[in-house]
Amino acid sequence: MLLVIWVLCFSLTHQAIFFLGHMTDLINTEKDLVVSLKDYIKAEESKLEQIKKWAEKLDQLTDTATKDPEGFLGHPVNAFKLMKRLNTEWGELESLVLKDMSDGFISNMTIQRQFFPNDEDQTGAAKALLRLQDTYNLDTDTLSRGNLPGVKHKSFLTAEDCFELGKIAYTEADYYHTELWMEQALKQLDEGEVSSADKVYILDYLSYAVYQQGDLAKAMALTRRLLELDPEHQRANGNMKYFEYIMAKEKEANKSSTDSEEQQEKETEVKKKDYLPERRKYEMLCRGEGLKMTPRRQKRLFCRYYDGNRNPRYILGPVKQEDEWDKPRIVRFLDIISDEEIETVKELAKPRLRRATISNPITGALETAHYRISKSAWLSGYESPVVSRINTRIQDLTGLDVSTAEELQVANYGVGGQYEPHFDFARKDEPDAFKELGTGNRIATWLFYMSDVSAGGATVFPEVGASVWPRKGTAVFWYNLFPSGEGDYSTRHAACPVLVGNKWVSNKWLHERGQEFRRPCTLSDPLHTCQA
Repeated sequence: MLLVIWVLCFSLTHQAIFFLGHMTDLINTEKDLVVSLKDYIKAEESKLEQIKKWAEKLDQLTDTATKDPEGFLGHPVNAFKLMKRLNTEWGELESLVLKDMSDGFISNMTIQRQFFPNDEDQTGAAKALLRLQDTYNLDTDTLSRGNLPGVKHKSFLTAEDCFELGKIAYTEADYYHTELWMEQALKQLDEGEVSSADKVYILDYLSYAVYQQGDLAKAMALTRRLLELDPEHQRANGNMKYFEYIMAKEKEANKSSTDSEEQQEKETEVKKKDYLPERRKYEMLCRGEGLKMTPRRQKRLFCRYYDGNRNPRYILGPVKQEDEWDKPRIVRFLDIISDEEIETVKELAKPRLRRATISNPITGALETAHYRISKSAWLSGYESPVVSRINTRIQDLTGLDVSTAEELQVANYGVGGQYEPHFDFARKDEPDAFKELGTGNRIATWLFYMSDVSAGGATVFPEVGASVWPRKGTAVFWYNLFPSGEGDYSTRHAACPVLVGNKWVSNKWLHERGQEFRRPCTLSDPLHTCQA
């Protein structure tokens, strides 16, 4: 009995000692758990607050955007930021909420991700902004603050956005734009903008971009500023030593050179960076700075009611026609396609829109090209009475047979969308360009404008200095070939980048076959002879 009591007492004492000894540890453990729990709650609240702010911001933004999608995306900054949000920022949000979000959100995110833009799309949007900047002579501050003509939804670029543009330019070895956008990011941070962009990283890119353009003194000054922020920066320290070495060598070399030689070198460098003459003319025309017609030539341009050369459909209801240019003759038809017809054509085309292609001049095969940035689709007359009616209208008003024409091509030029100077017809060194069609060369072009464009987007003819501006519901028409069948090289034209807005066009390329009696070959021009 005593043994039992002793054992029992020992057991209770041991148990008590166990509990007392461990309970103090458990108290400390619990305290740690409470602290961890509070940290977790705080982190979760912070996370939810970030998510809430994100949702509120996007809720307001998407409400505005969905009321006028084309108008909203017509602003190139909005288009770029949409690409950036979907490709980058939504992924960051997903990482933020991944551990504690419901399976529904994650599965939905997984499903939707396949439709998101990728890195290539984001890079393309960035390049479009840089292209607009060059074409329309926009400084980085104007573009960053969204001060563009005709914008409906003003937007701005953050320092982080500017940094992203600079990085994309850097990866393309485009140090000129790298410098511009890194400097803009730095400027906005210096002005007090709160951002996740780091001045050290910006200065690292900026100093190297400046060095690559030959401004060694500025590169050294930027590197010194970087080292003030991060004295241990390994690459900056290495660069500084290298810059000092190069600077010393240049000073020695400059002792034997004259000022005139240095000036000559600078002028040579400027000439290397200069654009080709056609490029300059093209960009000037896009900005509306082209040469104006003389009053004498201007007086020869008229507006009229046109009945399609006594076409029965238009004798009682002629269409309005005006001259846009004399040589080559470009005419515009007004109120030639209704809003209802435009919407039908757009709805038919939207599911089929793909990156626009060009005909390879050697092989004749269709392929994409960097100088044509748009999406297009082809519509046949048999698939819609609206398209068939449009084809008939083109035939009646041009007097040309559309049975041998190409299908109606619908094109959409979004942010920075363009088509650099080109010919619609095949030249003599491109004999197989339209061989597969078997309908001869492109004799003429008919171009519908299916939207107004707030800024940019003109059709320009660099050879003659003509600028034709988009006007919804109108169409322009010109011949690509002389009556002899020779190509008219003055019809070389381009689609300027869309600065603000969304440009929809549709065009019909008419071919030689079937026009033998509609546009007979003539010998009135002694410089040309009829082709067989």
